[in-house]
Amino acid sequence: MSSTHLLVSLYPHLGDETNRRAELVSDALLLEAVATKSAESIATHSRFFEANGEAVLKAAHLLANAFRDGKRLYTFGNGGSSSDASHVAVEFSHPATVGRPALPAQNLAQDTALVTAIGNDVGITEIYARQLMGLARPGDIALGLSTSGNSRNVLRGLEEGHRLGARTVALVGGDGGEMARAPFIDCCLTVRSQSVHRIQEAHVVIYHVLWDLVHTLLANNRVARCAQS
Repeated sequence: MSSTHLLVSLYPHLGDETNRRAELVSDALLLEAVATKSAESIATHSRFFEANGEAVLKAAHLLANAFRDGKRLYTFGNGGSSSDASHVAVEFSHPATVGRPALPAQNLAQDTALVTAIGNDVGITEIYARQLMGLARPGDIALGLSTSGNSRNVLRGLEEGHRLGARTVALVGGDGGEMARAPFIDCCLTVRSQSVHRIQEAHVVIYHVLWDLVHTLLANNRVARCAQS
């Protein structure tokens, strides 16, 4: 059974409309869609950096200052953003570029036993805030990712991190949601798009740029110290 016939058998109300749509999806149209989506992704990145270059540099300085002082980075998110949080932590703690030092970073979704215990005992909203209560110290960085800017557990984690004296950074999308308006977030980087895919693609570019800026700032500091000695 073809995918179209299977779809109609599951959803009979679609009927002929589904068949007409299936007939219209040619390779030429699919290739056009590839080009369109690629262009949309590039345009989303470009618009973000044109509008937020200073904010990205501010976030890089926050991270570099924390690492320079021996502090730690804690990352967290949900779903695809949780995967991105893991990617951020790995980039800093295990740099692939020769000569770039490893920096202390931890993804708070990595311990499934701990995450599920907190979720079961006190609720999913607290899975990151509760971990930060035991981990975060003044001067650390709490970095949360949310495509909507409204994820309750990410917002609570950032709020708790701030209460504990950590600096807070958020990577969000859309209009920024609650995180763009939260007074306890030091730097909110908002990708102005309604597409979850475009937002997450932009987030990958943003944290790769942040990673490079942070290492450049730390290297500048080392050079300055050597020049003074």
